[in-house]
Amino acid sequence: MRRNRGSGLSFARRKKKVNFAIIREVIVWTVEILITIMVAFTCVYFLGLRTSVVGQSMAATLNGGDEILVNRFLYKVTDPKAGDVIVFLPNGNEKSHFYVKRVIATPKDVVQIKNGLVYVNGEVYEDSFEAAPVEDAGLAAEEIVLGDNEYFVLGDNRNNSEDSRYANIGNIKKEYIVGKAWFRCAPWGLWGFIE
Repeated sequence: MRRNRGSGLSFARRKKKVNFAIIREVIVWTVEILITIMVAFTCVYFLGLRTSVVGQSMAATLNGGDEILVNRFLYKVTDPKAGDVIVFLPNGNEKSHFYVKRVIATPKDVVQIKNGLVYVNGEVYEDSFEAAPVEDAGLAAEEIVLGDNEYFVLGDNRNNSEDSRYANIGNIKKEYIVGKAWFRCAPWGLWGFIE
């Protein structure tokens, strides 16, 4: 008697073909997506901190309400230099809003304000913009010697700025600096790099 192999139960295993092309495509897509997510996260974390300028202390460079992007990576590999516009927390107070000011002097420099002029190491500090004479020298009426990792900052609108001249702000320690203000992204008509 002849049995029909096509009918009935069969417990023999059939060898399935693995489609390596599809597996390879899935792996390539997964790796590309992970790389894109890592690049996006890095860019947003280090270059994309967005904050608002509070008040008119940086006018005419920046105005109150301007939205700026902060580069948090730069000062992890270099130090702030005179002329940089930085974003910091006064005395490291994380409950405070971010302050935006311009670095005037760096560690070990000697700062003094007299006769309306800012002196750094005995030389008149040259601004990249036209600054009004300083009416209130505050703590800088006497020479201030900056310590290691300390920075002296002023607002560009010198006579309407709460900055290193006052005891509640004082010299800024590097650990309190969030990053460098590098791009104004709002209002749209004024967007561009910050100098």
